[in-house]
Amino acid sequence: MLTLKLINEHTEQVIVALEKKCVDNAGELIAQVQLIDCNRKEAQQTLDNAKQEVNRLSKEIGKLMAQGDRDAAEATKRKVAELKETTKSSQDKMDKAEADLTTLLCTIPNIAYDEVPCGTRAEDNWVVKSNLKECEVGKDTVGNWTCNPENASAKLPHWELAKKYNLIDFDLGVKITGAGFPVYIGKGAKLQRALINFFLTEAGKSGYTEIMPPAVVNPASGYGTGQLPDKEGQMYHCEVDDLYLIPTAEVPVTNIYRDVILDEKDLPVKNCAYTECFRREAGSYGKDVRGLNRLHEFSKIEIVRIDTPEHSRESHKEMLAHVEGLLKKLELPYRILLLCGGDQSFTSAVCYDFEVYSEAQGRWLEVSSVSNFDTYQANRLHCRYRKADTKKIELCHTLNGSALALPRIVAAILEDYQTDEGIRVPKALVPYMGCEMITG
Repeated sequence: MLTLKLINEHTEQVIVALEKKCVDNAGELIAQVQLIDCNRKEAQQTLDNAKQEVNRLSKEIGKLMAQGDRDAAEATKRKVAELKETTKSSQDKMDKAEADLTTLLCTIPNIAYDEVPCGTRAEDNWVVKSNLKECEVGKDTVGNWTCNPENASAKLPHWELAKKYNLIDFDLGVKITGAGFPVYIGKGAKLQRALINFFLTEAGKSGYTEIMPPAVVNPASGYGTGQLPDKEGQMYHCEVDDLYLIPTAEVPVTNIYRDVILDEKDLPVKNCAYTECFRREAGSYGKDVRGLNRLHEFSKIEIVRIDTPEHSRESHKEMLAHVEGLLKKLELPYRILLLCGGDQSFTSAVCYDFEVYSEAQGRWLEVSSVSNFDTYQANRLHCRYRKADTKKIELCHTLNGSALALPRIVAAILEDYQTDEGIRVPKALVPYMGCEMITG
């Protein structure tokens, strides 16, 4: 959540940045935060003054008793009793103000960085890079691909290819669990495993330490990274044990550093993890849900960084380069978008999406989001570091990105690599697959 220091020292800038994130009542929210904070400070001052007076009078009582002035001592005791009531009342007011303040701050999203474009929908995002070059005839080319939306009808979509080559059984997933839980079979399962191994190997080459975290987390972990209370309706909740199925490895991996003080010399921390991810996708029915486009359970490799404020921008660039490198090695048509304020997540300060092109579907498929959260998550997590020179304790910056999410990568490979003889295996995956072609 936003820090009070940031809100109080840069009030107008915070309001403008929140408005960029489409918070319509940003001014009212910040004014409410400052009012509650003012009440908290007043209660704190009253409490501190009352405690100091109690301490002073308690010493005075001892002196009066030693002097034999019992009447004055008793009168002072009555004052102390009254002051203790004041301290209790002030403590209650302060506790309530702190609780109200935390509750309110949790409803306010992170502020957007200056470079984030204004906008309220996906159409307002900026394409900052693409390995496709538009031609006058509306056809894009990259590597071996000629991507022309007009040719979509000549290509089979991945759900038909999956059935043709017996790679994924969507109906069996419905039988076992329900829609959005596909069953991968034979070389379809092997392709999944090949991608997981490839992504983890590449992450290791980039200096990321592999983590194998739990797939369920407690409410404190969901709160720490900002999924709770914002995304509560999108998470699967095990009510009996009050645990949540993770929507991304970001949650357990980042929470490793909850309530931790790191040394500056140990930053940046670079971790990666493969997990199954679970999302209810409430409200998305009827929106691009065919095949692998939108699932309730899916595999994903996540990269997570903890860094200093001074270096987090560079870390973000390195993460973007890592994800782009994966798509280059898979030789897929891709583009990178800088998300507008209204299309960013609740917790991100700046976010770039990677999309791959599906010629069979004639559209772009999101496969990764790479975000810098500034101190927003760290403030909730109490994730801090000790500066090497001053030994001062400050909040870290947290960052994460998908590297990569598998479903739409699989969809793009099946669709873009299809031939009359079968589906060619990307060269980067051949060592992991043990074959160059997927055939019937």
